[in-house]
Amino acid sequence: MKSFHTTDAWRIMAVGSVLLLFLPLLLAALPGTVRAADQPLPLQELIDECLKNSPELRAFEARVAAAKFRIPQAKSLPDPMFMFGYQNEGFQKFTLGDEIGAMGMAGLSQMFFFPGKRDLKAEMATWDAKGLADLYNAAKLRLAAKIKELYYDLFLAHKTIDILKERTDLFSRVEDAATARYASGMGSQQEVIMAQTEKYMLLEREEMQQQKIEAVQGMLNTTMGRDVNHQLGRPVEISQTPLSLTLDESLSLAKERSPEVKAKEKMVKGAEAKVKLARKEYYPDFTISANYFYRTGPFLDMWNLTASIPLPIYQKTKQDQALLEAKASLSEAKQELQATDYMLASAIRDSYSMAKTAGRLMTLYKDGLIPKAQQDVQLALSGYVAGKTEALTVTTRLKALLDVELLYWTQYTEREKAIARLEALTTTTEAAAGGTK
Repeated sequence: MKSFHTTDAWRIMAVGSVLLLFLPLLLAALPGTVRAADQPLPLQELIDECLKNSPELRAFEARVAAAKFRIPQAKSLPDPMFMFGYQNEGFQKFTLGDEIGAMGMAGLSQMFFFPGKRDLKAEMATWDAKGLADLYNAAKLRLAAKIKELYYDLFLAHKTIDILKERTDLFSRVEDAATARYASGMGSQQEVIMAQTEKYMLLEREEMQQQKIEAVQGMLNTTMGRDVNHQLGRPVEISQTPLSLTLDESLSLAKERSPEVKAKEKMVKGAEAKVKLARKEYYPDFTISANYFYRTGPFLDMWNLTASIPLPIYQKTKQDQALLEAKASLSEAKQELQATDYMLASAIRDSYSMAKTAGRLMTLYKDGLIPKAQQDVQLALSGYVAGKTEALTVTTRLKALLDVELLYWTQYTEREKAIARLEALTTTTEAAAGGTK
């Protein structure tokens, strides 16, 4: 049996140490070992997945399909009627072949609409289906905009945590300085407690942002048709989206492209067809029937051909009221179209103004307030370490720097969300599904 030497033990220990040293790197290289929360989360992939899997859109697709299936139904005639039976004379016996009135019978009848009615019914169903298709496109644009807004909310929460961590480090430096001053007799214990309190308050805010991340992730998953607990990565920082259109150009494009406006226009056309159909209802439909009568014995078989037409004797309570109803529906459709135009213009002005204002505020924070606040913090820290500045001054200036930094990224988020809403009102569904910001 081969003996186990000390050199072998040292060799095994050395190999084991190397494996332990590189084990984290090896695990990180394996697929699926990187935490989902640490992976970048591309915006366009979320939008594409939402447009593909959203339960809301799938339900809307089924609704549009159902509306298209109603078009051939509206074009069709009513089902023909088949009639059959037997006629007998007396109750004592069957008299077929013995009596002239005894016979078997069969008949077929078909109702026909007055010329033009079927075309108008089909036209109404067609405009209804086209309007629903436009509303489906509007829903796609709204969902794309919603994904963008939630994405930027998630980005802001992560960014806020990063800033809070950085400022927590600064407050730790203040705490260390306060502790050193207190130990040397230059400061008071109150300064140490103040610095610790501010640091713990930042930790509290960080936990609140973590809760916000969980909430936004749940809303994103729900919107995309995923399990609510699906873990999402971290949104990537995207360069500012350019606001290239003027307000007037945005208003013009929205009126030209808006699926909601197009849907309301088709509702007006459908209501106009309904008025025409209501006028046609003053003209009666008619039914043609063909009947055959079978007789035996010395009696000849018989047949007849008849036409029946309803008498519009209730015109004042039926046709007149139907025409008034159709005209009222047309007026309603026109007013809804006008209201949609107004709401569209208002939404564009609101989002455009918000995007412009947020852009100006970002410039103010980035070029003015943030550099100034950073300079004040450095001067206050240097002065505090040297014993020339009070702890309250340092704390106040650190909190001011934190506030303006968070305000900058808040305005960045609000600007991107406003532009996302503008795009939903002025772009096409193809651009929303295929354009990567």
